[in-house]
Amino acid sequence: MHLRLMTLCCLLAMWSMPARAQTETSTATDHATSAPANSPNNTQPRARDLGVPFDGTPGPLNAITDVAGVEVGYKTLISGEGRLVVGEGPVRTGVTAILPRGKQGTKSVFAGYFAGNGNGDMTGTHWIEESGLLETPILITNTGSVGVVRDAAVAWMVQQKRPGDFWYPVSAETADVPLNDIKGQHVTTQDAWDALSSATGGPLLEGNVGGGTGMICNGFKGGTGTSSRRLSAADGGYTVGLLVQCNYGGSEQLRVAGIAVAREMNLQRPCVEKLLDPPVLYWWSGKPAPVCDPKVATTADGVRASEEGSIIVIVATDAPLTPDQLKRLARRVSVGLGRVGAIEGDESGDIFLAFSTANAGADEGNSAQPPFNSPNATIQRMQSWKMDAMFTAVVQATEESVINTIIAAKTMVGADYWTIPALPHDQLREILRKHGMLKP
Repeated sequence: MHLRLMTLCCLLAMWSMPARAQTETSTATDHATSAPANSPNNTQPRARDLGVPFDGTPGPLNAITDVAGVEVGYKTLISGEGRLVVGEGPVRTGVTAILPRGKQGTKSVFAGYFAGNGNGDMTGTHWIEESGLLETPILITNTGSVGVVRDAAVAWMVQQKRPGDFWYPVSAETADVPLNDIKGQHVTTQDAWDALSSATGGPLLEGNVGGGTGMICNGFKGGTGTSSRRLSAADGGYTVGLLVQCNYGGSEQLRVAGIAVAREMNLQRPCVEKLLDPPVLYWWSGKPAPVCDPKVATTADGVRASEEGSIIVIVATDAPLTPDQLKRLARRVSVGLGRVGAIEGDESGDIFLAFSTANAGADEGNSAQPPFNSPNATIQRMQSWKMDAMFTAVVQATEESVINTIIAAKTMVGADYWTIPALPHDQLREILRKHGMLKP
């Protein structure tokens, strides 16, 4: 059956009697922020705060920044409301920057990447595949802004006087339709620089921030999420941290603690905050979208095909892994996504990159500087038989990062007044409690 028809069938099955929705909404007040990614006043709930159970032991921050030296910065762009006018808005987008060795670090890292499904974009991967080296920051934005963000990274590295005559920056994307005027390409060079310059360690904001501002994840408001795992001393005591930009899937496939939670929720059909003239139409029926009832929980299923999205996942570790091992690590992201119900569908760009902060200075690639007379590098490499603990950590942290994303994200009203709902926390907790899975 065609994907869009399958989506419609799922929607018809879910439009049952409604229940109370979350009321906290991300407003359309114009703003552009590049504050540090961590906030001492951050009161965002996380999945564990709601009692969602997970396997494994997280690091102290439960974030990618648990890997020493890794820094993250955001630039969030929110402006305008009403009917979509290409080039004018509304704007619901941004940039996320990840610096493997922080703003002050200039050494390359070993890296590997893998695409679960390639209907997406991540620049710079040819050189990673060829050399096993990542020499630049990683930036994540929307599909229409990959190019400007990539070029901005080059200019930023020039400003920072980074070694090397040229680089291949990593710039990745997911498509923030229908909330954002994606064809308007509102992300600027300065926005990317702001994200890079604001990068810091510590706890991270999640949900509607940075490149994840306008994203949809598993039928609810998505965006940016993170998690980490600390290996036992017997397994080396290493840390694995992840950051995701989640923008894929429908609510029917979502699994939390192994439960298809949305199938047990009372949800209304996709809706708009206000009616326009002419009205916004459902793409599958041609009928006008209704105005949202603010007292009713909603699903975003149907504002686009359920797999018409993507997820970018960045894996960081301090374990001494070589590029071939890091590619193996990146592949295990798919297993973690399977635990939350992902199928890596045809219309989804599921692209994953893993890097290791170990073995600093082993190989600088195109960034190497004269004199070129240094001896061969001596590196550490984890034995293959130790890798299972690393694979487990990636799977566990992937699952939790996705759930953290949709727990943190708030309802957002975007272009054409489309309203993308937050996951209803009250219903989620009640379903987990019913199944005996809610942690006290």
